[in-house]
Amino acid sequence: QVQLVESGGESVQAGGSLTLSCAASQITYCTGWFRQAPGKEREGVAAMDAPGNRHYADSVKGRFTISKDSVKHILYLQMNSLEPEDTGMYYCAALDKPYCSAGLEAVRYPYWGQGTQVTVSS
Repeated sequence: QVQLVESGGESVQAGGSLTLSCAASQITYCTGWFRQAPGKEREGVAAMDAPGNRHYADSVKGRFTISKDSVKHILYLQMNSLEPEDTGMYYCAALDKPYCSAGLEAVRYPYWGQGTQVTVSS
């Protein structure tokens, strides 16, 4: 079992920045960020495997950065140049493997946090 608790979501203006945090009971697995907008399916945003390799959705490449503090067991998502389309509930998730073999497919991640809301206004 992996416990995950997200924080850092808030309302920001378009063009702004925000950093999300996810406190994890362990960070040795592949861990990632997903988001879900109202009426839409949950989509992968970014993932990071145990050695530190990163995977990003095309929509956030160049704007978002995933990182982790392996000592504190915290996963971060630095979000820059935010757009209204980035609005949604952001979830932290973990795969029960050290490498992100599931890519950004949400259905393949067994462990999930409760989510933190990000709202970007224009």
